[in-house]
Amino acid sequence: MDRWLGAALDYIPSWLDYQTQVAPHSGCLLAVVHRSKVVLERAYGDANLATGEKLTPRHRFRIASHSKSFTSAGILRLREQRRLRLDDPVGNFVDGLNRKTARATLAQLLSHSAGLVRDGADAGQFDERRPYPDADQLKRDLASGPIIDAGLRLKYSNHGYALLGLVIGAVTGEAYNAWIEREVVGAAGLKETKADMPLKRGTPFARGHSTDFLLGERLVIPGTYRTNTIAAAGGFVSTAADTALFFNQLAPTARHSILSASSRREMVRQHWRNPHSSIEGYYGLGIMSGAIGGWPWFGHSGGLLGYVSRTVTLPAHDLTVSIMCNAADGWSGFWVDNAVNILRTFATNGPPSRRVDGWKSRWWGSWGAFDLVPMGNKVLVGMPGMGHPFLDTSEIEVTGRDSGRVALGNGYANHGETVRRVRNAAGRIVELWIGGGRGVSRGRVTAELTRRFGPSKKRKSRR
Repeated sequence: MDRWLGAALDYIPSWLDYQTQVAPHSGCLLAVVHRSKVVLERAYGDANLATGEKLTPRHRFRIASHSKSFTSAGILRLREQRRLRLDDPVGNFVDGLNRKTARATLAQLLSHSAGLVRDGADAGQFDERRPYPDADQLKRDLASGPIIDAGLRLKYSNHGYALLGLVIGAVTGEAYNAWIEREVVGAAGLKETKADMPLKRGTPFARGHSTDFLLGERLVIPGTYRTNTIAAAGGFVSTAADTALFFNQLAPTARHSILSASSRREMVRQHWRNPHSSIEGYYGLGIMSGAIGGWPWFGHSGGLLGYVSRTVTLPAHDLTVSIMCNAADGWSGFWVDNAVNILRTFATNGPPSRRVDGWKSRWWGSWGAFDLVPMGNKVLVGMPGMGHPFLDTSEIEVTGRDSGRVALGNGYANHGETVRRVRNAAGRIVELWIGGGRGVSRGRVTAELTRRFGPSKKRKSRR
């Protein structure tokens, strides 16, 4: 592992710990995989707010539309076995479809370009108002044919991926869940992933939670329902570690994978640009892709009632980051993007030299925390309360054991001013000054704020 990566992986959990304390959430899982090995796992918060059960990295989450990448891998595995072709019409495998729907190719279904309805005329299954569709209901939902002609644009369809699940069942002669769990999940070496509920008795499972905005509190969403045919589009249950391991294997340069390099290249290739979007993004075959700060990525996101998640693989660095939240308003996508920004900052500046390594620390003031983060021959001032803690950051040049100066700062910062560390009689560093601003321990600033602004003690009334 490169030294810059080790330094980044040391900082990311501290940053995310701060984020999860100030952001709305119930629980959050983080996993990072490098070259097919889990190099970082963390769990924050609760698996179930009603019981107070604490979240662990082994808790399973509903990973929702990440499921599409597993289904896509299954279709491509069958293609490698010459049991189907991507230009085969879906009607060759699934009967009872509208004539125009039946002409949609497997490639069009995989790339969401078949023009099909997204979730049927009533998507109440995603709010637990109705059961998820079985095969007959799915066909009824598709009876009126495509919404637009195939091959025109990206038009996301969970029902389209449900059809792909039926294709896998027809080709293999097995139920989709059984085949995909053996030939994709098991073959990939995943131990904590299932295609749908139920889980084996005793398996730790994180409950979903509603947003607290509507009711002023979070309600627990059991999350134990079966998704039936939608399992192929959004039913999977997994951990952040297993999910990251799977997506890391999909990189065309991965050393170990259940698919050939050519199949993986076809999966991650940018088939369709996301139209009418403020964010430049693309879809391949069961794979989303784009770039963060110039670093190309591929992966997927997912959302089911009470759960949101996102996973990105950075193929140039053989890295995968997965973050999962068990709250409807969790910030998994935001946190993944900024975990990548942190990685980029460390990669650009390099690992800390011996001269600055000892300056690593967190300090507190009335406004919150700030971090001293050594990189290369300098010390960056990180703001863990921000999404990207090093955006427009100040850079400190260390000039002595406990002295330095702000060598670079924006126009509103302390550019050119002195930096000093203050030690107590025992030689322990107890204060950090940047210009005229002082940082102390969390306990000290808490006591100071309470003393100055806390509620006054009630005086005993006189009779």
